[in-house]
Amino acid sequence: MNELWMLRLQEIIVIMIAVSLVFYVIDFLKKNTRMNRIGTSLLITGWAVQTLLLLYLLIGDNRFPILSLEEGFYFYAWLLLGLTIALKVFWKLDIPALLFSCLGFIFLVIHTFGAGRFSGGEVSAYLINELLIIHITFAILAYVAFSVSFVFSILYLVLHRMLKQKKWNAHFTRLPSLSQAESMMTYSILAGIPLLFVSLLLGLEWGYIAIVGFNWFDSKIVTSFVLLIVYLIVFIVRERPRVIGTTYAWIHIYAFLFVLINFFLGSSFSEFHLW
Repeated sequence: MNELWMLRLQEIIVIMIAVSLVFYVIDFLKKNTRMNRIGTSLLITGWAVQTLLLLYLLIGDNRFPILSLEEGFYFYAWLLLGLTIALKVFWKLDIPALLFSCLGFIFLVIHTFGAGRFSGGEVSAYLINELLIIHITFAILAYVAFSVSFVFSILYLVLHRMLKQKKWNAHFTRLPSLSQAESMMTYSILAGIPLLFVSLLLGLEWGYIAIVGFNWFDSKIVTSFVLLIVYLIVFIVRERPRVIGTTYAWIHIYAFLFVLINFFLGSSFSEFHLW
């Protein structure tokens, strides 16, 4: 099999595992059996393809592919993801499975996008650029999700004010209901949190692989983790009795300020982030 095709298959596996992580985090934050099933299906499919690649290497080279560091990473990731499937399917241990899945994903990314790093060349640069593209794509999707929560929080406040003052106009029927606006605020950050989480994992992997003397405390990295924590807090406090209605909407608006800080100020002081 052509080396580029092998790398392409490994990239597909990485994307499948990344998306499965998104569904697992959603299920972890808001117990959702459907999200759990989709995540498990993606994980099993990705792991099955990974198994076929291992068998191909075993048959093609007539040896067990663990004799180099990168091969060791791949086999280690395969074992961890297999353990994740066992914990999910047979023992229903969701939290340990999520942790093992994250760890397996990290080593799979190191293997896939760091493989060319040891030999250099165009393939290495190609893979590193693709890792960066995937990282940026997940980050932008997270920002879009947080923007949705911001817009619906504004709509919630507008609608609440109109209802309180009993001022109707022709546009009133085009607005969502209060319950719809509140649900969209919650569901949008429920999507944004795992997307940002996976983006951060991929970004850290890219920085470690691509940048010599990578600064783990770069301003963009720090503000991104702060942003993730802020939205996790928003999601957690929504269950408190006093965090309802307009209070909940204002919390989303204030949280979006951290998105702007992360997007503009974090990038301005970063050593390597352009946006």
